[in-house]
Amino acid sequence: MLTNCLVVGVGGFIGSVLRYLVGLIPFLQRGDVPFQTLIVNVFGAIFIGILVKSADSCSFLHESMLLCLKVGVCGGFTTFSTFSLEALGFLENGKILLFLFYVCITVVLCILGVYVGKSLIH
Repeated sequence: MLTNCLVVGVGGFIGSVLRYLVGLIPFLQRGDVPFQTLIVNVFGAIFIGILVKSADSCSFLHESMLLCLKVGVCGGFTTFSTFSLEALGFLENGKILLFLFYVCITVVLCILGVYVGKSLIH
């Protein structure tokens, strides 16, 4: 139990730092659409798809490593709570079309991302 908590914590640290660094990429900071959050969530979805599919066929992915990567890194890296806050902000500011666009594109691309990630592993 304690070991699992430490493994998840290390992964969460890595994911959170990576998320912070993506937020610093200047060309993603344009206009009203929070592209950093969108990019992070899509890549996180692809990565978790790769992990899930790889776990079926790769013996080197130990249970602790999967816990670290799926719960820790992906959990720390992806930003569903940030996405939710940003989406609500669009609603609160009366930007209904931007809200609908952002929610739909994020959900569709993230589901597609998991599919693509799983498809990359044969």
